[in-house]
Amino acid sequence: MSDNRSNSTSSTNTPSTPNKVAMVTGALGGIGTAVCEKLLANDYHIIATLSKDDPERIKQWCDDNGFDAERFEFLPIDLSDHEKAIAAIQATIDKYDSLYALINSAGITRDSSFKKMTFEQWKEVVDTNLTSLYTVVHPIFVKMLEQKTGRIVNISSINGLRGQYGQTNYSAAKAGIIGFTKALAYEGAAAFVTANVVAPGYTHTPMVESVPDHIMDKIKETIPMNRLASAKEIAAACMYLISDDAIFVTGETISVNGGQYMS
Repeated sequence: MSDNRSNSTSSTNTPSTPNKVAMVTGALGGIGTAVCEKLLANDYHIIATLSKDDPERIKQWCDDNGFDAERFEFLPIDLSDHEKAIAAIQATIDKYDSLYALINSAGITRDSSFKKMTFEQWKEVVDTNLTSLYTVVHPIFVKMLEQKTGRIVNISSINGLRGQYGQTNYSAAKAGIIGFTKALAYEGAAAFVTANVVAPGYTHTPMVESVPDHIMDKIKETIPMNRLASAKEIAAACMYLISDDAIFVTGETISVNGGQYMS
């Protein structure tokens, strides 16, 4: 079955680009960077979102990873401002004839036992990790339905599947991502728009690498493979889900956790 991608390599509104366009949220994070690396290797043009306009950070990120900035459109959006963010996303995707893939990797943590958790800690995590999915996905999903093709991959977490002490906010949001994606998969199926989840276990990212060594050693002991995932391994699962080989896969959750949690 054809994936129905547009064969156009340019439009009247945007410079000439490869015929595959993907948006990556949280693009400059650990997993987002690995996803971008694999997308570039597969000839994608990338719309990369970041929380604020920061040319110096973008240049440093491109230099550090050997990325050609011309292969990107960088989109600063404040997801806490729904109206401005959704308008910016809509204006950006309207520049392109088609948008083939969306990979949502943005996320934050504000850990605390629930007994001590403030409402602000709860709201910030739920708003950033879950509520923002509406802002990002809605205009893109509508475009994909019109195209009658598209791939959506949302990054959840092992802790959205099993829970974790001190992360009621994070676990709730990441579990919500799974339910959201399953329902979205139903709505997109008739238009050949797939929606799936990748649920990483503990992964080598700057956020995880800040954990003290003695705690990290205990974490590794709970992982049958006795190591953390690499960001590239998470990105590889994402790439499978947007590939032609996964055209009949939708509403699924792929766990990449070294056997730490099997369900």
